[in-house]
Amino acid sequence: MKNIDALAAFGALSQETRLEAFRLLVRHEPEGLPAGELARALEVPANTLSSHLGILARAGLVTAERRSRIIQYRADIARLRELMLFLAKDCCGGRAELCEPLVAELACC
Repeated sequence: MKNIDALAAFGALSQETRLEAFRLLVRHEPEGLPAGELARALEVPANTLSSHLGILARAGLVTAERRSRIIQYRADIARLRELMLFLAKDCCGGRAELCEPLVAELACC
């Protein structure tokens, strides 16, 4: 992942509604959630949520699939993995033992 891509993702996640939407979509993988259900769960007007989801989509963090009249949103888990690896790639200057707690915490996923 390039710095510019990571910055776009971090920028998209740096707003509370977008962060909560993304986290909710991650919890609902692999099925995702319809836009209306997502708006109700976050207690956000549909048009406001649409703007937020557009920002997340441009950052590559969510995908949308139209199913008749419903738009189903999903978190892009591959992109999340890339972002996490971007942060941890140079972890601890090559001293793996310092990163073991992080790896152990993620192992439950």
